[in-house]
Amino acid sequence: MYRSVEIQVLEKIKRNPRGTLFFVDSFPKIANTKATNKALERLVKSGELERVAQGIYVRPVIDDYIGKVLPSIEEIAVAIAKRDRATIIPTGSYAMYKLGLTTQVPLNIVFYSDTSARKIKIGKQTITFKKASSKNLAFVGEISTLAIQALRTIGKDQVTAEEIKQIKNILKNENPKHLQHDLQLAPVWIRKIIATDE
Repeated sequence: MYRSVEIQVLEKIKRNPRGTLFFVDSFPKIANTKATNKALERLVKSGELERVAQGIYVRPVIDDYIGKVLPSIEEIAVAIAKRDRATIIPTGSYAMYKLGLTTQVPLNIVFYSDTSARKIKIGKQTITFKKASSKNLAFVGEISTLAIQALRTIGKDQVTAEEIKQIKNILKNENPKHLQHDLQLAPVWIRKIIATDE
């Protein structure tokens, strides 16, 4: 029995948990890009899917209180990196936000990446992938990576005693081996700040 591309695409999507992100090229065994694109557009029109960015779709999680819950910017960035088999690390003001050094969610969220540089618009926000050297992507600790990137963003002469105290406090939750590894990759001034006992 013939089943339309639309039905086959939706069946595949429904086999995954709500909130899973899909790309136009997530369905190579079902149809070509053009046919898949049309099927996805029809599924958005019928309300089955939400389009979160160009070529990126989701069957949203439905919350009892707030209704549709769309994936976060970081979840989208991670899904893109996974598809492209890329390494990404948060940097800039987004690293500061993730550490709790600022409460303001940046409109432009920047990740260092080992793939080509590009920007992806998600509503009012933008994900920017910046091509970085392998050294900038060699960090292993989640917290120490954020701390080093945040300090680089703040700057050697701008960082306050309060920010240093806050960062050191957060770093107590990092695996010591990961921290030691990552400090070797950090600029000397950051190494001195983090390694100095007060």
